[in-house]
Amino acid sequence: MSSDINFRKSLNLFDSTAIVAGSMIGSGIFIVSADISRLLGSPGWLMAAWLIAGFLTICAALSYGELAGMFPKAGGQYVYLKEAYNPLIGFLFGWTMFLVIQTGTIAAVAMAFAKFSGVLFPSVSEEVVWFKAGFFKFGPVQIVAIASIALLTWINTRGIKEGKRVQNAFTSGKVILLLAFIIIGLGFASNSGAINVNDKIFWQPIQEGPGGQDIPLSGYALIAALGMAMVGTLFSSDAWNNITFTAGEVINPKKNIPLSLFLGTLIVTILYLLANVVYITVLPLRGEPESATIVGRGMQYAMNDRLATAAISGVFGNYAVIIMAAFIIISTFGCNNGLILSGARVYYSMANDGLFFPKVGKLNGNGVPAFGLILQCIWASMLCLSGTYGQLLDYVIFAVLIFYILTITGIFILRRTQPDTERPYKAFGYPVIPVIYIVLASLIVFILFIYKSDYTWPGLIIVLLGIPVYFLWRKKLGNMQDNLK
Repeated sequence: MSSDINFRKSLNLFDSTAIVAGSMIGSGIFIVSADISRLLGSPGWLMAAWLIAGFLTICAALSYGELAGMFPKAGGQYVYLKEAYNPLIGFLFGWTMFLVIQTGTIAAVAMAFAKFSGVLFPSVSEEVVWFKAGFFKFGPVQIVAIASIALLTWINTRGIKEGKRVQNAFTSGKVILLLAFIIIGLGFASNSGAINVNDKIFWQPIQEGPGGQDIPLSGYALIAALGMAMVGTLFSSDAWNNITFTAGEVINPKKNIPLSLFLGTLIVTILYLLANVVYITVLPLRGEPESATIVGRGMQYAMNDRLATAAISGVFGNYAVIIMAAFIIISTFGCNNGLILSGARVYYSMANDGLFFPKVGKLNGNGVPAFGLILQCIWASMLCLSGTYGQLLDYVIFAVLIFYILTITGIFILRRTQPDTERPYKAFGYPVIPVIYIVLASLIVFILFIYKSDYTWPGLIIVLLGIPVYFLWRKKLGNMQDNLK
């Protein structure tokens, strides 16, 4: 490795948009609406949950554009937090990114890839476990998940051009397939019976109470239920900020990053809303868990929460399972490529600030942080084996929202502390749009803190554990500097 090797400017607007959209679309859109249906019990409020998530995501993307134009450097959000606040806040974001957010998401997406591979290849079965000890589990699903992470890591160590080719191909493929799903669903699978049933309860939210009784939701109870439902919609819409991590490799980043953030989030939001329109025109939202039919189970109790499979089963019959499995395999593989490609750039930036292993701050001969990619691969693979990645992600959703709020609040701080820094793009609708995001996201954080405290406290603990680690790194850096004198 050579210290004079630089990042290669290879990502144009299309490539950047593909990273935004491709990193967002995984398996969530095909599954999480089942859980949201159980939480809200109303087609109208289901759509509202997705619409609010899309609105918040676009608001955040429009706001991040200003920061991306100001600091077009590798590391993205880590750099923005460091500049707006201090190195400690930036480190806590990077620490949580490596420990759970990025690597945990990579593990979760890889496991979804492996589990749906099992539909096509029965030998890759969740039921087969060769070794188990506590949280540790090892079997064919784990092997396939880890192999997919290792393959994508190897591709991305070969250079940004190889990584972007994979990203462009898979993002284009899954957008086309998602459009095909929407067209088939609306054109051929729509069910007048389901439409009529859903129309009658469109704005009548309910939750199942004790003894199976339906409890109408209104007032604060409805707001609380909507806030909890937002966990699924926001997680399915997350990772849009990954393009900011690769700013050092984007051609004309001051223009292309803000534009790609807007285009990517807008495209995905529209696709997500249309996919949910398919669900409520094909299946009744409410159902019975014991029912033997797809329509009888409804959206709430679709088998294994696989709504997309249930939605097109009327057109493709038993082949729907295979078709959707293949679709999700393509979607998750492309999603993980974007996550793997982007994440290592954050650790690279931290290492160059003396806050991570020095070797992570070096680029290989192909102009990419190979050691950071490998380290990320190893830790994500360990999370696959641990079986705890799902819990960890639940824990940090709270923290993720806090970092987003802090970052967008940073726009106001930087306007005051760095008024002369060039801003080729200024946050759209400032100050109204950023304030709307901060207020709504803070409300969701408050609801999660009150109603899902089992998840919020562990998330905060994970973040706060980074504080002593930060000071240890700073001490180590200081000792190194003293030795060089």
